[in-house]
Amino acid sequence: MPLNRSPYDKDIDRPLGLKPDRSERPRFSFRFERGSVALALAAVAILATSGFIALQPQPFRTPPQVVVSTPAQATSENASLRGAQLRTSGSASMNPEGPSIIRVNPPVSDAAGNVVIVRDPATLGQDPRTAHLPDRALIEDSEIGPLPIRGEDGRRPFDAYARPWSGARGARVAIVIGGLGVSQNGTQRAIDQLPPEVTLAFASGGNSLDRWMQAARREGHEVLMQVPLEPFDYPQVDPGRNTLTVDASAAENRERLHWALSRITNYTGIMNYMGARFVTDDGAMTPLFGELAQRGLMYVDDGSLARSLAPQLAQSSGVPFAAADIAIDANRDRGAILGKLDDLERTARANGFAVGVGAAFDVTVDAVATWVQEAQRRGIEIVPVSAVASDPEKG
Repeated sequence: MPLNRSPYDKDIDRPLGLKPDRSERPRFSFRFERGSVALALAAVAILATSGFIALQPQPFRTPPQVVVSTPAQATSENASLRGAQLRTSGSASMNPEGPSIIRVNPPVSDAAGNVVIVRDPATLGQDPRTAHLPDRALIEDSEIGPLPIRGEDGRRPFDAYARPWSGARGARVAIVIGGLGVSQNGTQRAIDQLPPEVTLAFASGGNSLDRWMQAARREGHEVLMQVPLEPFDYPQVDPGRNTLTVDASAAENRERLHWALSRITNYTGIMNYMGARFVTDDGAMTPLFGELAQRGLMYVDDGSLARSLAPQLAQSSGVPFAAADIAIDANRDRGAILGKLDDLERTARANGFAVGVGAAFDVTVDAVATWVQEAQRRGIEIVPVSAVASDPEKG
């Protein structure tokens, strides 16, 4: 018999009425309490439920919804439109007759019979994964190519193609680098080296523009189209093909503008290329801004002429507008460019934001790429130019 074992360990050997001695029990005996079992089962259930939820493609929560209520329209056509928009979670419709009321997580209808459109905030702007593809709802097909247009729901290219930013109130700097598409090597270098927060402007007379636009959008850049406008001493000083001129009729300038606009898609607006004479002529500028308003585009003024009519016409026409404060590479020296960028930072700290413009020269691209990293470490937010544009439609 093994040592230290009771002769009565086995039930068959134990005399009737004799209980086992607890001190003689084997050391490795296990006892389970009811409370311990319940806690263990609860922990297993929680872990299993958490894992199940984590593996689902849609989280078990309802995303916040934004509802825009506009004055009621008493026609059956609008009622059917309302139903279609609710089913598809479409974008908010424009309403020129009155203000909109925006609520978070409201009911989908109200007692007053107002038009109610449910919109997921995640649908605002373009998905970065498809930013290089045009939104077909914002394209007008024409004989010369695709033209930007407001969507039937009121959305503008200015809104749809704008690069997101933080919305913070700190000092903001927007930098626009233009002339892309003229030099193939220079264009590739600018797209590869410039941070995505820098806005890129394509020359309408450039080459392979659609390919370069798609590359820029894939890298996260906001995009502008540069439109040639008549300078003084034209045509001795020639901005390029299909320049809009003061002496041309409104119809002729519209055709020339449409040619420039059709060169690429997915841009938020246009920027003047030259145009010292054109931008001071009300008869020439007013039809231009009428087209921009109709098509939902922004106008960016390069800031080269203080007498430009663009600020006033943008406000009266309802066109989003931004103007450059500093041309950063008038002197194509790296030290001089960095000095101008520092001036831009000081302006932003004083005024809240500042806009700088330059061209896609190698020295400019190198200086901007270096400076942006340093400025971000100093607390400056680099934003797309749309982020600092005044927008009359938003007040």
